[in-house]
Amino acid sequence: MSEKKEPGVWEGFKAFLMRGNVVDLAVAVVIGAAFTNIVNSVVKGVINPLVGAFGTKDLDHYRSCLKAPCETNAAGEVVKGIPIMWGPVLSAVLSFVITAAVVYFLMVLPMAKYLARVAAKRAEREGTKEVIEVSELEVLKEIRDELVAQRGSRDSGPRDSGPREE
Repeated sequence: MSEKKEPGVWEGFKAFLMRGNVVDLAVAVVIGAAFTNIVNSVVKGVINPLVGAFGTKDLDHYRSCLKAPCETNAAGEVVKGIPIMWGPVLSAVLSFVITAAVVYFLMVLPMAKYLARVAAKRAEREGTKEVIEVSELEVLKEIRDELVAQRGSRDSGPRDSGPREE
């Protein structure tokens, strides 16, 4: 009697890695990390200074003091008070919104339109196939009805009972 050996851990791991979605996920993570660096650079280099133009400094330096007065030393470190750093939070929110907008408008929306187009073509093709099948079915029904009619007219006609005697 031969026993069936269960696949080992290594075989299971190889099967897991050979699935296509693992490779796709790894590529997505690497591209996402590179894209995040680009967006963060745009936010820090362009958007933060533009928002800071309405105030006196860069967006990353905006803060409010929870427990007044907030005092800083020459290096910019808070030595007294409790500051709330809302500038970096706003910067992170802007980075997220820009990243989400770019991903949606440049990746998700075009892919959704493409998949809808493919689905419409598939549905159109299946609809045409169904029409062809229905028309073939109709032709076969007509042939059957014609054969039945021919057989019926042959059976219902005068019967020939052989030679007539006169």
